[in-house]
Amino acid sequence: MPDTQFSVADKQIVITGASKGIGFALAQGFCKAGARVTITARNQKQLSEAHEALLKLDPRASAQVLDVNDDTAIRDFFAATPIDVLINNAGVEHVCESLNMSEMIWDKIVDTNLKGSFFCARAAAEVMKSQGKGTIINMCSLTSAVGVPGAVPYSASKSGLLGVTRALSSEWAKYNIRVNAIGPGYFQTDMTDVFYQDAQWCESMLKKIPMQRFGQLDDLVGTAIFLASEASAYMTGQVLYVDGGYLASI
Repeated sequence: MPDTQFSVADKQIVITGASKGIGFALAQGFCKAGARVTITARNQKQLSEAHEALLKLDPRASAQVLDVNDDTAIRDFFAATPIDVLINNAGVEHVCESLNMSEMIWDKIVDTNLKGSFFCARAAAEVMKSQGKGTIINMCSLTSAVGVPGAVPYSASKSGLLGVTRALSSEWAKYNIRVNAIGPGYFQTDMTDVFYQDAQWCESMLKKIPMQRFGQLDDLVGTAIFLASEASAYMTGQVLYVDGGYLASI
């Protein structure tokens, strides 16, 4: 198989919510692979710091403040930004027992993770349709497939995002736009750090993961590059779980 099938060199990659965590790790990976990366986030300070780090890897890297809850800002951004691949990574979480869940917390999580991802995909697809091709990668979750106590709105948003992935893949295939998803297993990030501070939780969870370790952020890079490259040209509507065997073992 020719190496070019897995190449993302010079592809225009847009990653939302990429000032830290998974999004930033993916941005670093794509920069190292020769792609032209644009990162977005809401926090200007964090975004600027992330951008400075990416510029050391690739001087072509760019950054733009973007709130995925603002559809007008989304439309303006994508209309002005070159794009071959969108990675819908922006997301929030708030661990809370369901009986104590407020409408404000529910709306914040679902609006960002699900509604924001859809409207980013729609705006990107308008550009991709005019180009005759494009790729969208949604960041789903293990909660797209299993229930997790204390994470009902997050689970709802990520299960919904899997549904969006499948529906859009069917609808947009005629435009040569592929829509797939990645479902990360247990990865320690700023958003999930609260779990990893609990030694008992860590010990219990590791026993459930066949590979006996938590994910490292670099573990997601290869999967994202595969889905962004021509190596996955006949794949759409799929979710690839990167979870150390967790789902396969339950």
